[in-house]
Amino acid sequence: MAKGDYVEVLVDAGGGAAREYRIRAARAGRRVEVKTSRTAVEVNELTRNGKVVRAARFMAPRVLAVVEYPADERETLHAPSPSHSQGEGRGAGPLRNDHQRAEEAV
Repeated sequence: MAKGDYVEVLVDAGGGAAREYRIRAARAGRRVEVKTSRTAVEVNELTRNGKVVRAARFMAPRVLAVVEYPADERETLHAPSPSHSQGEGRGAGPLRNDHQRAEEAV
């Protein structure tokens, strides 16, 4: 998994309630790795070199679901970088998608 990917873990919190945890690969070059054993589920955010940046461990009998969400390739390839995105300052207007632009041109 790569930047923008995340893992969602649903854990039984007792009393019929469940808690949801999300672990995301936050920076470029980071990845999320899931390890499962009979007693534990471990989710780690790793650097390119394999160094653990963040870790989350859950008791396996309490884990209800582990879901891996890959980053949408279109979002990661075409998303503007934060330094080039429009802010709320002068000249910033509502964001429009291509369909809305096509309707305005007609």
